[in-house]
Amino acid sequence: MKSTLSKCPVCGGELTVTRLHCEACDTTLEGRFARSAFAGLTPEQLDFLETFVRVEGKMNRMADEMGLSYPTLRNRLHEIIRALGYEPGRDETPELSDEKRRLVLEQLDAGQISAEEAMRLLQGEE
Repeated sequence: MKSTLSKCPVCGGELTVTRLHCEACDTTLEGRFARSAFAGLTPEQLDFLETFVRVEGKMNRMADEMGLSYPTLRNRLHEIIRALGYEPGRDETPELSDEKRRLVLEQLDAGQISAEEAMRLLQGEE
């Protein structure tokens, strides 16, 4: 069975699922159905995700199994994260505004805070 298309082959617009069919009982449902966030991923990306889940997210096992380096695996994971509409690392460190960053550096330069305190503040820790 072929996977669901997510883009129109004629104009490139988003496709909407409007019909579902059960082969077992021959029931057909019509309407507008939400697509999975994963429907827009390529077969290669879906294979990567399946492997990732099977090896419980252990990148060293993925590297062995797929014959790829850690940086390559990380890049592929970031591509999938972006394809799902997220930005990799977004939740890791809150972004500091330019003004707050400048203020921290000025305080460090004036000796008002230590280097350790400046690092903590620049990394988004309060």
